[in-house]
Amino acid sequence: MARIAVIPGDGIGNEIVDAAVEVLKKTDAKYRLNLSYVRHDAGGTAYDAYGTPLPEETIQAAIEADGVLFGAVGGDKWNDVAPDLRPERAILGLRKGLGLYANLRPVKVAESLIEYSPLRPEIVRGADLVIVRELIGGIYFGEKCESETVDGTERAWDVEGYSVPEVERIARLAFETARIRGKKLTSVDKANVLATSRLWRKTVTRIASEYPDVELNHLYVDNCAMQLAVKPTQFDTILTGNLFGDILSDEAAVIGGSIGMMPSASIGLEASLFEPIHGSAPDIAGKGIANPIGTILSGAMLLRYALKEEAAAKAIEDAVDEALADGYRTADLWREGFKKADTETMTAAILDRIE
Repeated sequence: MARIAVIPGDGIGNEIVDAAVEVLKKTDAKYRLNLSYVRHDAGGTAYDAYGTPLPEETIQAAIEADGVLFGAVGGDKWNDVAPDLRPERAILGLRKGLGLYANLRPVKVAESLIEYSPLRPEIVRGADLVIVRELIGGIYFGEKCESETVDGTERAWDVEGYSVPEVERIARLAFETARIRGKKLTSVDKANVLATSRLWRKTVTRIASEYPDVELNHLYVDNCAMQLAVKPTQFDTILTGNLFGDILSDEAAVIGGSIGMMPSASIGLEASLFEPIHGSAPDIAGKGIANPIGTILSGAMLLRYALKEEAAAKAIEDAVDEALADGYRTADLWREGFKKADTETMTAAILDRIE
């Protein structure tokens, strides 16, 4: 039996995670996956109940699970909470606790959604890429100073740092990912300016010799950002560090037209975590109108990467594509001529198409 730790978080978290669990259960019944579920709190909800955004039992349940399905955390309600107790600390704590060293964010533009992209159809048609982002190193986890006075002037600083083993680990995952996709890897850095990027590029280039079947090229981050908007179809797998990956993956998400559609997988040393990339959207929480597709597709990624159930994962993805092709749209995507769907209706449409 495979155990899934379900952590809804805040805002629309419960609604979208419940939808994804429904889809997983339907898929389980068809493919005999033998899944079980255990729910735990995190984020502002956990802070209200336990005084901490990430209770120890939540971390432990995640470590013991075969995969973690996560919703979203945060909201204006907790704006005045101390920095180390803010809801967002939950996801940072899970990254550390589970050793979530890599984030995989796929961006695939369905034919039925091309009109939603801010890019022209001829530019975005056929875009199908994945960004592999290092997740627990770099400037976000380096030494920092909030405020110090030097020669009478206040300043703050953050330190960027990467070690060779950190780069090797994420590079190998990226090459393995590219190997099962289009066999093309683009490593993104700022080696013309940053010492850490020069170490990154040197290490990735060396690791490439282990993967002679994968084509490697390098881009500076500013050029990559431009190329994602000019010709996204040129990319298959993109490898980059924590800071650059944070920015580029959000840019790439816009290509598809709705951030509510985008899933992600965070690969860990202890367990892996799967979540949509959008926020907790407290303004629509409880209204039943949230788009559940990003979370449902995150469930598909859980089946693929955590449980190695490729057929079951593809069944979910195909069901989503079919529901969209048949005209179902949640509020963030709805236009005249389509079938307006709330969270429950969209979930039902996907459930009906799992064959």
